[in-house]
Amino acid sequence: MKISELVKITGVSKETIHYYIREGVLRKPRKTGKNTADYNESYVDQIRTIKALRENYFLPIPVIKKLIKKHKNQNRSEKSSFQFLSEYFRPLDQLLSSEVNGKQSFLETTGLSEKWLNKMEEWNVITSEKRDNESFYSQDDVIIGKLIADMDRIGIGPRDGFNPSELKNFTAVLRTLVAKNLKRYMAAGWNKMSPEKLREKGSQSTEVLSLFFYHIYRKLVREEYKRYLETHGE
Repeated sequence: MKISELVKITGVSKETIHYYIREGVLRKPRKTGKNTADYNESYVDQIRTIKALRENYFLPIPVIKKLIKKHKNQNRSEKSSFQFLSEYFRPLDQLLSSEVNGKQSFLETTGLSEKWLNKMEEWNVITSEKRDNESFYSQDDVIIGKLIADMDRIGIGPRDGFNPSELKNFTAVLRTLVAKNLKRYMAAGWNKMSPEKLREKGSQSTEVLSLFFYHIYRKLVREEYKRYLETHGE
């Protein structure tokens, strides 16, 4: 494809793409003429990844260059994870978390259909807060909505064998676990802390346990996939 097409698809300017090439973050394209070059589909993914790393993590070009170099040596599964995580784990979103006001705004922001938003609210997977007859959705709910919308897009929807009601079950189990842990913490003396100290402690424990749940699930899934592939001779 021509660079004009690449600009249109990625939303990155021609000057920026040329800058990435000069800095060695992108390899030089195949020349088709004195002032023209051909860019294949791999440039689209690479530019989107670079854009995500710059906008979401504020990384300098030399660091991105090292990450891209390492990324090239990864297998297909690792490359997919790398690209997905660079898109969803945005530190700035956590620091400047903002809620979405109104159901229609939520649908437009997440790409989730109204049918599935209604179902997720029915299952208490997504929960809005009512204020003056208006629904307000937290940043966590927005991210969850985007993930659910993407599940079908990447091939883990109902037609692919995934039962959406499992999201309801996961949420119910975690909600029960969170409630039990909170009772234990309070019984252990947390209820005697000042409101400020309790908020600080709660915030720290939330982030630590959230990361634990993320990584333990990721670890278990990888182990199961590895066992499956070994059993089936791949």
